[in-house]
Amino acid sequence: MTQDKESYKVLKIKDFRFYLLSRLLIMLSIQVQSIAVGWQVYQLTKDPLSLGLIGLTEAIPSILVSLYAGHLADNSNRKTIVLTCLTVFLCCSISLLSFTIDSIKPANFNIYYIYSVIFISGIARGFMSPASFGLGSQIVPRELYRYSSLWSSTAFQIGLIAGPALGGLLFGFLGATITYTFDCLLVILALISISLITRQVTPKSTSDQSIFESISEGLKFVFSNQIVLGSLSLDLFAVLFGGAVALLPIFAAEILHVGPKGLGILRTAPAVGALIMSFIITRRKKKGNDGFELLISVAGFGLCTILFAISNNFYFSVLMLALTGMFDNVSVIIRSTIIQVMTPDSMRGRVSAVNSIFIGSSNEIGAFESGVAAKAMGVIPSVIFGGCMTLLVVAITALKADKLRNLDLSKIKDN
Repeated sequence: MTQDKESYKVLKIKDFRFYLLSRLLIMLSIQVQSIAVGWQVYQLTKDPLSLGLIGLTEAIPSILVSLYAGHLADNSNRKTIVLTCLTVFLCCSISLLSFTIDSIKPANFNIYYIYSVIFISGIARGFMSPASFGLGSQIVPRELYRYSSLWSSTAFQIGLIAGPALGGLLFGFLGATITYTFDCLLVILALISISLITRQVTPKSTSDQSIFESISEGLKFVFSNQIVLGSLSLDLFAVLFGGAVALLPIFAAEILHVGPKGLGILRTAPAVGALIMSFIITRRKKKGNDGFELLISVAGFGLCTILFAISNNFYFSVLMLALTGMFDNVSVIIRSTIIQVMTPDSMRGRVSAVNSIFIGSSNEIGAFESGVAAKAMGVIPSVIFGGCMTLLVVAITALKADKLRNLDLSKIKDN
């Protein structure tokens, strides 16, 4: 079977299609909400640090609960956990909606109400990430993991494309109330999609471990495996230092002068690039040099970040952001496949929790770092600094992690 036909085989699995749809809807919801919250907060404060604090407010609770959430995902029904987390997300979206309606908004409303809701959503995200990863792995046979990672990334990137565009257009033309109403609708549809997945049985643990022993086992697995640890570390520091997404409202408002609609385009550009890369990958022959591709893609991400920072042209800025998305997607697919193939099913929740701490929360921590750096250095120098740090991390990883540098995923044996 050719690479092209093989990549579409996973889409024949009904439960996987519902899983993909839910992933798309959740990402649309997150992006629509992010556009509205980011623009509202910046309008209220005019402070770049306040944008970084949005990410930090979500990341801290997510990190704090992640390891326990991974243990829970390996010892409880993963579908039930995901449904519970989506219900919490819906309550958070309804709360943000209520803050835009004068008749029900708190009389002493201020920015801290928004931060409180984001904090609660961070807790829910910390529990949902390992459960969702484990659920997705239960749905798909091992031989199709590479392609399930590819299509999951594609659904994720489509959400990244449509979400900011929808958020920017809704917020720009119809206002915050309609934007948050649409956000609530997306979460409801995601709940329905997950509900339609056939009940999955969580693998039983082979030993009677305490919570501490269970969490320790997951940590030991990650930190004793150079390939897993190297790929996670590479993305951690690249996203931590190299991302400029948190500062895009400032670029849109003060540097490129394109307003909320332009912000939607800027936020969409990386996902457009990532989606293009997804379809390229489905149609190209596998070459077996995954480690080298991973290093090159992260280096390209850093270089394009620097070029974006020094640009004063809106169209060139959009192009550079699109290229960062293309490079980043290569890294996402390779890393996801490594974790799926090399992790035993009974440990997927815990390993995914560590991945969530390394990668998922690094987006928010990176947003905080961007806000602090922009406050200290200025917006443009801070983004240039981040891109340079990304290139440095790639160089160190290439020198120190020889197994990752020479990685060929086709030679990794399933667990």
